[in-house]
Amino acid sequence: MYKNGLSYVSSCLFVLIAHFAMLAVVFFNGDYLETKDVLILASTVISFDLVYFIAMLFFKQMTYSIDFMLILILNMSVIFQSCFGRVVLDKKHFITCIAAVVACRLGYILCRNHNFIQTKKKHIFIINLIIIICILTLTGSRSMWIDLGFTTIQPSEFLKPAFILACSTSIIEQQKKVKILCFNVVKQNVVLTGLIILIVGLQWWCRDLGSLPTFVAIYLCGLVYRLCYPKAKFSKKILVISGVIFAVLIVLALKFAPSYVQDRLKVDIWSDKTGDGYQQCRALIAIAEGGWFGKGPGQGILHNIAASETDIVFSSICEEWGLLFALMMIIVILIMLMLPLINPPRSYFHTTMTTGVCAAFIVQMALNIFGSCNLIPFTGVTIPFISQGGSSMVTSGFMIGMIIAGQSPVFKRQKRKRKSAKGGAK
Repeated sequence: MYKNGLSYVSSCLFVLIAHFAMLAVVFFNGDYLETKDVLILASTVISFDLVYFIAMLFFKQMTYSIDFMLILILNMSVIFQSCFGRVVLDKKHFITCIAAVVACRLGYILCRNHNFIQTKKKHIFIINLIIIICILTLTGSRSMWIDLGFTTIQPSEFLKPAFILACSTSIIEQQKKVKILCFNVVKQNVVLTGLIILIVGLQWWCRDLGSLPTFVAIYLCGLVYRLCYPKAKFSKKILVISGVIFAVLIVLALKFAPSYVQDRLKVDIWSDKTGDGYQQCRALIAIAEGGWFGKGPGQGILHNIAASETDIVFSSICEEWGLLFALMMIIVILIMLMLPLINPPRSYFHTTMTTGVCAAFIVQMALNIFGSCNLIPFTGVTIPFISQGGSSMVTSGFMIGMIIAGQSPVFKRQKRKRKSAKGGAK
């Protein structure tokens, strides 16, 4: 797509103009003590853009569309996070954005060759189990965080790309069926089902049900590709049984959900403004006060509420920047996820992998935005690339690298066997 140098330069200019426009809003309408605070933020953002554009020239790819959308959304998040309360560069978030770019390149390199990844399938399942064991043993009593003193790590975030790779499959794998009882099944599908059951149990035990829909969405997308791969006999019996089991599990989950989940499902936030409905009430008020164009960068008050830069970051952006900017932010992420539809992956493995990544991002965004708007119970999940959090940023970067790998895959060329002299003479 970017064989023409002018196209690459035009994309660079588009990103720079978008960031300059946001920085102009900060300069003319932001709340800052000294002009140097805005200049530091501007120089950091523009320098990050320029270094990224130069670095991308060293990577040969079929298309760079997703890469440009990535740097666009990353520096948008740097500007957003640096304006909550008062305009000053958020150094910690900027560092995590750099880590996300590095993780993106790592995901791109590791996942380009689907043949290599498929040979490591057993290792991928083992990595999933290791992460689960780390959560159970290193996070403390029924927690999802590892406290290192100077920082915290959330291992469940790293479980997402590992689980996506476990769900990814090829047509060849799905043709290796064995008969168990009266069903013809693929062993890997059975193992994968056991893994999602283990993850659901882990999330339930650790009282982190907010991330549960993300893992379920990844599994269901992988299951659809596994059961409905091209030119295969469609197993209606397995699909119907799977649907019934899934429906029963949903009913049981809602019925036997923990008390704090039941409270969130039933609470009337406006009658409990200081209790379970406090965050959602403040989030809705912030969205309403921000209107279409916001109060101005740094002029909001939602930053005084817990999790304003993570779990209810959508409301924080709406308050200071307005609903228009918040929608633009979501559209940028959605475009980044829709680009694989324009340049479809060239292997079945990359297709299932890309679908899993898109499912994870879309579900996370939906849970955060709809929770902030009180359309669904508050879940406490983050928006990829926008919310603060090192574990989330690194994981999101790695998963975008997986999508880019699907757009520019590498295939091993089979070595041609040399004909023997005797055979050649014939």
